[in-house]
Amino acid sequence: MMKITRTADLERLRRLALASQGLLPMAPFGQGLAGTHDAIKHLGYVQIDTISVVERAHHHVLHTRVPKFQPEMIHRLLASGRIFEYWSHAAAFLPMDDFRFSLPYKKAIQSGQVHWYKNPDKKQMAELLARIRSDGPLRSRDLEAHKNASSAGWWDWKPAKKALEQLYMEGELMVSHREGFQKVYDLTERVLPSHIDSSLPSAEEYAAHLLDQQLCCHGFVSLKGLTYLRRNTELRQAMKSLVLDGLHQGVLEEIELGDGERFLIPSGVFDQRAPRLSHRLSILSPFDNSVIQRDRLRSVFQFDYQIECYVPEPKRQYGYFCLPLLFRGEFIGRMDCKAHRKERRLEIKSLYLEKSIETSGFDVDLLLSAFVDAIKAFSQFQQCDSVTLTSMEPKHLTQVFQLAFK
Repeated sequence: MMKITRTADLERLRRLALASQGLLPMAPFGQGLAGTHDAIKHLGYVQIDTISVVERAHHHVLHTRVPKFQPEMIHRLLASGRIFEYWSHAAAFLPMDDFRFSLPYKKAIQSGQVHWYKNPDKKQMAELLARIRSDGPLRSRDLEAHKNASSAGWWDWKPAKKALEQLYMEGELMVSHREGFQKVYDLTERVLPSHIDSSLPSAEEYAAHLLDQQLCCHGFVSLKGLTYLRRNTELRQAMKSLVLDGLHQGVLEEIELGDGERFLIPSGVFDQRAPRLSHRLSILSPFDNSVIQRDRLRSVFQFDYQIECYVPEPKRQYGYFCLPLLFRGEFIGRMDCKAHRKERRLEIKSLYLEKSIETSGFDVDLLLSAFVDAIKAFSQFQQCDSVTLTSMEPKHLTQVFQLAFK
């Protein structure tokens, strides 16, 4: 086992993590529509979220990595069958080529595992399925349009919506496309491209897929992270066996950080030349693939991060929807902001730089220049023309940063 004790080795590990996530090169996956598809394929999933104080998370994640990304590109990839929607550790867009690895969870839901709803209404599900088969795709809004408080059929909206979602989670339905943010459901047999493998993978095949995919997009992984939020005992056992076999054969090696956390890395990767740092500042989504595993983030980057939109307001430390800030291989702060779309103004409610910034030798002028460049691109992405900064820590830099946006 290799113990990471030197600062230079930790920095090398961080660069590997960020490069694997596509956060160091300028256009690691290419540009536009093709780059968007390749980014989703490389990352394995892009989490969907409904919060829209700034551009939604799935758009934000791709904007960070793909030059010339436009939100409508996701709709085009979905409608053309190159990606699909389903559950990863959360609702997500996934590469269509990985469709078969969504089947174990669908089978578990079919067998009675609860996702959202207990005791699904099988009769109503059958009626809905028959309706979609005969009449074509359906939106949940179509159910709402026919709701009737005195009725008990499929048009009774709340039970019908539950039935629709249950059919989706069980795999009978897929999202064929979206109209705005509204999902349109159709039969899986009509949405799934004919060339896609739809055979149920074994636990061993699923584990091998996750190990390869996670090492590709993260560079190194923990055993816990490999099955992050997946409650599949058979999968976890298969993963443990696969990892032990990899260690025994020498294709994997184990590294240990100063806090005792252990990670798995392909043998020899750590000895290769470290990826080059980027001097761009990146504004990340709270649901970005690089920060979603908070324990890993804390261990590797010493960045203690929590999204606070689910925290009662009096208990919030940094704000409702704080975005992590990445600069030169380190998470240097976070900012809480809101896009006032009618005013076309991006408000930075609060900007917090880590206390270590001023003691670590960071060039404040270089940081300010990178931050201004990042904010300009980010505000354009929000369709905002102006930026305002309300408060900042450390306070003595507030005026300098405020003047930079004038």
